[in-house]
Amino acid sequence: MKIRNLFTTILFLCLAAGAYAQQDLDLPAPGSELAEEDTLQESVATSRRSSLLRSGKFRTEAITAAGICKMACCNLAESFENTASVSVGYSDAVTGAKQIKLLGLSGVYTQMQDEKMPVMRGLSSTFGLNYVPGQWLESIQIAKGPSSVANDAGGITGQINLEHRKPIDETPLFLNLYGSSDKMFDGNIISALQLNDRWSTVLLTYFSYGNSMMDHNADGFRDDPTVRQINVGNRWLYYDPSGLQVRFGFKVVDDDRVGGQMNFNRTMAGQTAPAAWGSLIRNRLYNGYVKVGLPLTEDQGSSIAFVSTSNRYETDAAFGCNDYYGRQNSLFTNLLYHNDINENHTLEAALTGQWDDTAEDYRIGTYGLDIKDQLLIPHKIEPQVGAMAEYTYRNGTKFTVVSGARLDWNGYYNKLMFAPRISLKYAPVHDLVFRGSVGRAFHSPSLFADNYGLFTSNRRLRLGYFKEEDLARGFNMDMEDAITMGGNVTYFLPLGEEDASYISFEYFRSDFDHQLYADTEWDENTTLIYMTQSRTQTIQADLSLDFNEHFNTLLTFRYTDPKVMIPAREGVASHVVVRPMTSLYKGVLNLQYKTDLSKWIFDFTTQLNGPMRLPDYAAREWDMDYSPVYPVLYAQITRKLRALDIYAGAENITGFRQHNAIIGADNPFGSNFDASVVWGPLMGAKFYLGFRYTLWK
Repeated sequence: MKIRNLFTTILFLCLAAGAYAQQDLDLPAPGSELAEEDTLQESVATSRRSSLLRSGKFRTEAITAAGICKMACCNLAESFENTASVSVGYSDAVTGAKQIKLLGLSGVYTQMQDEKMPVMRGLSSTFGLNYVPGQWLESIQIAKGPSSVANDAGGITGQINLEHRKPIDETPLFLNLYGSSDKMFDGNIISALQLNDRWSTVLLTYFSYGNSMMDHNADGFRDDPTVRQINVGNRWLYYDPSGLQVRFGFKVVDDDRVGGQMNFNRTMAGQTAPAAWGSLIRNRLYNGYVKVGLPLTEDQGSSIAFVSTSNRYETDAAFGCNDYYGRQNSLFTNLLYHNDINENHTLEAALTGQWDDTAEDYRIGTYGLDIKDQLLIPHKIEPQVGAMAEYTYRNGTKFTVVSGARLDWNGYYNKLMFAPRISLKYAPVHDLVFRGSVGRAFHSPSLFADNYGLFTSNRRLRLGYFKEEDLARGFNMDMEDAITMGGNVTYFLPLGEEDASYISFEYFRSDFDHQLYADTEWDENTTLIYMTQSRTQTIQADLSLDFNEHFNTLLTFRYTDPKVMIPAREGVASHVVVRPMTSLYKGVLNLQYKTDLSKWIFDFTTQLNGPMRLPDYAAREWDMDYSPVYPVLYAQITRKLRALDIYAGAENITGFRQHNAIIGADNPFGSNFDASVVWGPLMGAKFYLGFRYTLWK
């Protein structure tokens, strides 16, 4: 009742403020805003479809607002179905947590940014994709491979930057409501208000509720958890005619989810002898930020910017007989200097400070016993300071080189990290672009956030020792260290809208000198966590054809070669294996047709998902070494009626799903239980209906 009253009040305030927002105000046009501390500013696309960017300094793919609307896209995790660059899958068959993979590696190795501010770091990375509503975004930019070092030394596989709706948008009210056949309902209420010629704000609200209680494969477990999420954000812009800009805002997320066996309820959570196995997860996220930009010259060729963002993330969960509590406080500050020396030379520099305070408590229970064992996880206070410099040389539109490096000191590991990077772009003719890049990057690993599926398995967990007698040595976790290199060639075709038609080929390779690895194949009932070496290669080809304003198509295919080094143990020499649970290839075909004035829009997408090597215990259970190849089909029809868009669609039209996704489902408290081996869809076909209403200024 309180939730309904809250959103009723918000809707009333948005409608009341809408009339006031109709007045004409002298606010800066989007193109006249101060160039912020971004390195992907060229990547913000306004075309009617997602595409590669010709002018960007780095190899960048942009998904526009129109591209996001090709599917329901309730959150960020559902916004990548039209591209083979990013793969999305479940971390397990119980919690509903989704993870992405870029260049064949987990999303924790991708630098996630919210308008150039780091997000989804550490504990919050597990469910972070679920906490970015799709309708809050105006574009997504995916930069593969080594890119800017402006924020930190992360981004082993690349950067994904999110651009939210702006306070100066011409939309006093935007309303989106959605419902699906699996009893998932969500909605957005967004209002951009221009208060006067200097102040503007945007209020973003989102709610989601799902209570499907479905069990398509009859294993006794819910296919999806019951979910209730409330998400509220507020962003402000102050603009002074002198060029000074101040941006600040906050975001609050409250997420509650219940999964597990059909007869599980909240009262059973954390008990040592519950009547049913289940998961109960409560996550809370609090974020605040401030950004100040000041031009130092009249032409804004030289500027200085200050960015600061703070986060608190809390998670309180129970999995069967086990309890988990995690808390992370984070603070990030960045002081940046930008100078366009002339049309050929640009210099950027930054001083960065970062602080993370992480506490975790994991208590492991044995069914029927009142005593729980505690897995000791050290309290992690991780300060980091660093500096960077980046030089860009441009020779017109033909040649660009970006050379940068940063030096950081990490207090937790007492480690000095040097991350040099270089990127080249060469366009011998207008429509042909070559790119190449190489660079070093680091990642501070998080045992459970990076391997959330561990919570949904009863396998024994051992940390960093190969023999029982080595236990006294402890577990020596280190910073993950990798070098990524690659290149891309793109030829833009003279069809349709500029830059929308192209053919592209690319290759990337990431080599880890140190990587945290959860080895589920060490022995029959044990998962061993240790640092090792690995190598992942990807090859991708894209063909985009924009025939005219009515019809366009995108065909893309990616091949992945993931390898990991298994250290020697008694009787077995060190050897290299194919990394389990990584799809070896993926193909995507997207077709879109629009009638005149876009009154009707028809979207169709089909995916071909390649095989994954299964862990040996799952291979024996299911009598197959690799998961099968399977297609997934999506379709959507949109009808535009002035300010109202009505859309209806279907996902996984063929109803293909992974049967027997949970090993040992008939005995969830036994040593054989494991819900972390997910290679395909868990739900059958889904149908949905929704509408988007936009009140324009």
